[in-house]
Amino acid sequence: MINRYAYTSMTGATASTNQLAVTSNNLANSLTPGFREVISAFRAVPLKGDGEPFTGNGADTRVFSVETTPGSNFTGGPIQTTSNPLDAAIKGDGFFAVRRPDGKEAYTRAGKFMVNDQGILSIGKDIPVVGDGGSITIPTGSIMQIAEDGAIYTQVPGTQFLNQVGKLKLVNPNTNNLVRAEDGLFDLPGEQAASDSRVKVVQGAFEQSNVNPTMAMVQMIGQSRLFDLNTRSITMADQNARSATTLLSLSRS
Repeated sequence: MINRYAYTSMTGATASTNQLAVTSNNLANSLTPGFREVISAFRAVPLKGDGEPFTGNGADTRVFSVETTPGSNFTGGPIQTTSNPLDAAIKGDGFFAVRRPDGKEAYTRAGKFMVNDQGILSIGKDIPVVGDGGSITIPTGSIMQIAEDGAIYTQVPGTQFLNQVGKLKLVNPNTNNLVRAEDGLFDLPGEQAASDSRVKVVQGAFEQSNVNPTMAMVQMIGQSRLFDLNTRSITMADQNARSATTLLSLSRS
C-alpha cells in the first residue's frame, strides 16, 4: 500500500515539474511576436515489470504518467499597431514563410521584419523571409509598402514611382500537421506549404503572443502547489514505511 502511495505521488510530482517548465516557457515568451502558446498533455500508462513502463508483466495497482507530444494553441494574438513599415500582421488564419540557414522552409506568425546587411528582408540575421520568387531584397534608402496580398513595393525618396520587388509567400496549412521546432518556428514534415491567395496582411502592425500572462501566472502557482503536495505525500509515505518497519521489528522481538 505504501509503495503504491509513494509511486502515485512520485509520478504526480514529475508531471507537475514538466507542466511547470512548459508554463514557464510560455510566460517567458508572452512578449515574443507571433508566439503560439505551448500546450502540454499527459496520459496514464500501465506499469510493466521492474518499474519500467511498456514492458514486462505488469502491475495493476500503479500507472506511469507520460507526457504526450506537446501541442500548440493557434488562437490569434492581439494586433499591435506600430506604424513601422517593416511590421506586418496576418489578418485571420495563415503564416509567413521563412527560410532557415540550412535552407529548409519554416512558418511563423511573427511579422516584425528587418533588413539585414545584404538588404534582404528577414525576421532575424540568418532567417530571410521567403517570397514567391525567393528572397526579397529591399534597395538601400527606399520606402517600403506592403499590399494586402503580400506584394512588396519600394519607392526611392523624391520619386513617384513604385517598383514591386517581391511578394510575401503567405500560406495556410492545416495546423494539425504543423510541428514546432526547437527554434520556435513551425515545420510541415515532408512537404512545403503552397501559397494561399486568401491570406491577407496589414502593414504597420504585428501580432503579439497569444499567451495570457495572468493566466500563466495562475497556472504556475497551481502547478507549484501540486508539486509541493506530491513531495509532501512522498515524505509521508516514507515516514509511514519507517513506522511500519519499526512496528514489525517490535512484534517479532
